[in-house]
This record gives sequence, structure tokens and C-alpha cells, in this order.
Amino acid sequence: MPEQANEDVRAMSFEQALEALERIVDDLEKGDVPLEKSIAIYERGEALKRHCEQLLKAAEAKVEKIRLSRDGQAVGTEPLDPD
Repeated sequence: MPEQANEDVRAMSFEQALEALERIVDDLEKGDVPLEKSIAIYERGEALKRHCEQLLKAAEAKVEKIRLSRDGQAVGTEPLDPD
């Protein structure tokens, strides 16, 4: 499937892409999809998977860990995985 055919994937939220990917997996697991269509939806699934991975990576980069004082009060944040 040409890259252009999956351009809509880039506009999807993580939840939308994951839902579409789950539908593809269900269809492929049923085994009643013709071979040509199986190949096309598998390629779309790959595009959806890459998009989800990119969105997760971006979200992980934004996650911060809350620092607490000795008495349990929030005193600031720091990167989850400092380099």
C-alpha cells in the first residue's frame, strides 16, 4: 500500500489509531479476509503501529516525576528518566 494511502493515520489521536489497529488485528485473526486485502490491511496496521509508537515516545518525553519533600509535600518535578 503506498505511503499516501495511510496519510490519514498521521492525523489520528493515539486512541483512534489504537482502535483502528485493534480492528485490523481482529480481522486478520478471523482469517476470512482475502489475501490481497490481508496484505493491504497489514500494511495499514504497520503504519498505525508506527504512529502509535511515535505518539507514545512523544508522551514519554513529556512525563515528569513529582519530587516530594521529607514530609510528603510536592516540591517540584524532574524528568522521569534524567540523562
